[in-house]
Amino acid sequence: MATLNFDANQVEPSSGKDPVPAGKYVAAVTASEMKPTKNGAGQYLELEYQILDGEHKGRKLWSRHTLQHTSAQTVQIARGELSAVCRAIGVMQPKDSAELHNLPMTVTVKLKKREDNGEMTNEVTAWTKKDAAAGVPQQAGAPGGTATPPWLRKG
Repeated sequence: MATLNFDANQVEPSSGKDPVPAGKYVAAVTASEMKPTKNGAGQYLELEYQILDGEHKGRKLWSRHTLQHTSAQTVQIARGELSAVCRAIGVMQPKDSAELHNLPMTVTVKLKKREDNGEMTNEVTAWTKKDAAAGVPQQAGAPGGTATPPWLRKG
């Protein structure tokens, strides 16, 4: 039990938050923790990210990486994801997950339907260096090998 001394009449209620739209965001790991899997037969590293700029600045995202499991394929996938995080932030041999904190990178976020309640949730699916254009659609090069945008081309 906790003593609150709180008056809800004095505070506007939170309306909750929808997931952020799918896309690329500049974010940093702000917390990390090893947790046991549901069945207790393994452990996963949970990374908490905070979006650092743009319309969704301050929003949080999470990813889970099952580094200990009876399935070698599950562990291989998780190790590959962790390698992508490390390469995105330039920390190639972390001894502790805290070494991954507060270093900006670009994360790719997708929307996924939750199995337990059918609601949409965010899933972090890729990690790249921060200088990879975040939030900006990539344009295909123009015919002739030039990538000059149309408004700068001489006609």
